[in-house]
Amino acid sequence: MTANIDPAELEKFGALASRWWDPESEFKPLHDINPARAGYIDEHLNIAGLKVVDIGCGGGILTEALAQRGAQTTGIDMSEAPLKVAKLHALEAELTIDYRQITAEALADEAAGSFDVVTCLEMLEHVPDPSSVIQAVERLLKPGGRAFFSTINRNPKAWAMAIVGAEYIMRLLPRGTHEYRKLIRPAELNRWAMDAGLKVTGMRGMHYNPLTRRTRLNDDVSVNYLLTAVKPVVE
Repeated sequence: MTANIDPAELEKFGALASRWWDPESEFKPLHDINPARAGYIDEHLNIAGLKVVDIGCGGGILTEALAQRGAQTTGIDMSEAPLKVAKLHALEAELTIDYRQITAEALADEAAGSFDVVTCLEMLEHVPDPSSVIQAVERLLKPGGRAFFSTINRNPKAWAMAIVGAEYIMRLLPRGTHEYRKLIRPAELNRWAMDAGLKVTGMRGMHYNPLTRRTRLNDDVSVNYLLTAVKPVVE
């Protein structure tokens, strides 16, 4: 089976890897929204002691936040350079994280039913087949385990704010970071999750103000949003 990866996406993020942990670099928005993303997970469960895998971990910004909360954390990505940065930063931070260069699908073949929590944030819009990743998430989870996703809606407002505004006007992100056709409507993500056998239990909008560098969660899912789902326990 052809791996569910886009070589252009790997090259794009690999070229920026050395700046991943610079809070004033192209990754500034990721640093700024990370407390809100981790806080969304905290609202649903205490991950201390749980087995967690972060899919599309990149340089490890979220992955380290999960490890700092006491989770037994694995981070996976297919881009080699960010993974090297992630491993080095975890070493400097004295955190134990298992970083691996592997796809979600391949890990699911290897370790089905092994994880209490799976996170997949700002990743689905960068692969050719997002539904395949979501199916892998379901396979990775233990019964009763929880999945967390985040992505960008596909509509004129999201195009204006997340692409034109963020990449071309304010230059918060490198041009070409996102492709409009790859953005994902909430109804699509919801359907893929249900088709994979997950039960969707919540969705929140995430609003980032680049001027104040503050992020808040709300009910407006028109641009950035998060979704959580549970793998049902079969009686």
